[in-house]
Amino acid sequence: MAVLKLGRRLTVCLLLLPCMAYATDLLGYLTDQDGRYIGPSVADNIALMDTDKNGFVDVFEVRAFLELKHGKGYEKELMDKMEASAKGQSCGTPFANTIYQ
Repeated sequence: MAVLKLGRRLTVCLLLLPCMAYATDLLGYLTDQDGRYIGPSVADNIALMDTDKNGFVDVFEVRAFLELKHGKGYEKELMDKMEASAKGQSCGTPFANTIYQ
């Protein structure tokens, strides 16, 4: 049993090594020589998402931005739920269907 536990820990550590190396590379890319963050700010990302330039970012613009960065279908289930709420289709009760249509 002890060997099995050690094996799981070793497997987890080996699986995490590439992620940790990538995180270190990314951190080095997004910080200056003094260790200060120099990557894009939240405001920068929101400005990039706001394609219709109305000052607001809706879920449809968020989805387009994320799929552009991470590929089509990125976080599909979450984005589908958010879009259903935005369209007023998230309530499944029969009386709500007439309200939202």
